Amino acid sequence: MRMLHTSDWHIGRTFHGVDLLADQSRALAAVAELVATHGVDVVVVPGDVYDRSIPSADAIAVCNRGFEAIREAGAVIVATSGNHDSPTRLGALGSFAAAGGLHLRTSVADVDRPVMLSDEFGPVACYGIPYLEPEITRVELDVPQARSHAEILDAALARIRADRQRRGDPRAVLLAHAFVVGGESTGSERSIAVGGVETVPLGAFEGIDYVALGHLHSPQTLSDSVRYSGSPLPYSFGERSHHKAVWIVDLDADGLGSVQRYDLPVVRGLTQLTGLLDDLLIAAEYEGARDDYVSAVLTDHARPVEALRRLKERFPHAVHVEWARPEGDTQLRYRERVHGRGDSDIARSFLTDVYSEPSEGEMTLIERALSAARREPAEESRAVSAGGACVSQERSA
Repeated sequence: MRMLHTSDWHIGRTFHGVDLLADQSRALAAVAELVATHGVDVVVVPGDVYDRSIPSADAIAVCNRGFEAIREAGAVIVATSGNHDSPTRLGALGSFAAAGGLHLRTSVADVDRPVMLSDEFGPVACYGIPYLEPEITRVELDVPQARSHAEILDAALARIRADRQRRGDPRAVLLAHAFVVGGESTGSERSIAVGGVETVPLGAFEGIDYVALGHLHSPQTLSDSVRYSGSPLPYSFGERSHHKAVWIVDLDADGLGSVQRYDLPVVRGLTQLTGLLDDLLIAAEYEGARDDYVSAVLTDHARPVEALRRLKERFPHAVHVEWARPEGDTQLRYRERVHGRGDSDIARSFLTDVYSEPSEGEMTLIERALSAARREPAEESRAVSAGGACVSQERSA
């Protein structure tokens, strides 16, 4: 049996406010092409199918087209819910969907109800563990004392092992949405910490022929049989150097036969640029980033006006700009920076930092304002002294 492991589609996610549905549609089409090209029998999706619990109508349409393309390519689909999904909404009409080859495992009650598949070597039990929130699922799993993900997962796996034994110990594939010890996050994942304990040990999955993990967004191998596929698209600039991929898994008569990685095509690259705004707009070395999502760190002496709008003239998909002046020690305390300096000097430096070097006319206005500010405390002090003298005279009288 040949399986393709993909996860964390996050359909409906935006990237710095930019709609990614078109990119996600292309990524799912690439997955369907791999299914057709390599004769994949089943595609497993361990969670975070959608990016939010109530997906938009457009997100649902993109997801449905992705499922349909995979089915038309020849594979059945087994999917679970992740911490971003609504188990109820994703699992709605699950029995009806199963008739068309889409098997959804989104409830705790279904953890020990596998999707039964078969090949020339016999049956394969495909178990799906959705994201298990301890506070919500511990009673249903009959472990009311459980507080961590590890305890909850152990309870779910105990049910799965008992069911597998009842079925005569068939080959088993497990889908799980969890943070397993040894995995590395990319920064674009939403934390699933509960009371500070979000990880589960790798040893919890011992004895399973293949474990398809979801939650972390980069392809990772924790052991030969326990892997993350990662997301099909990068969802943060921290992932700009990642090569997104899927795993194609072959099961033989004894269980896990082989696992091959297949990189997904880059739908749109991510580039982070650093430099003066004018240089970024004209330098030939940045031409290759014209069609990428661009994040720019500007090092201009003064904060550029309408920097993002100007960047978009060359880089239409620029999505983020930040300004980082290169001068000075940003760790220097303010009191140390102004110590021994006059008010005029401090005001001049402030204007230079936030806008530009003030003109002589502007400095004349600033000097007048400072002079007026100095007079006010002196006048108040004289008024207080005069009032005190009057009080003293009245008391003497």
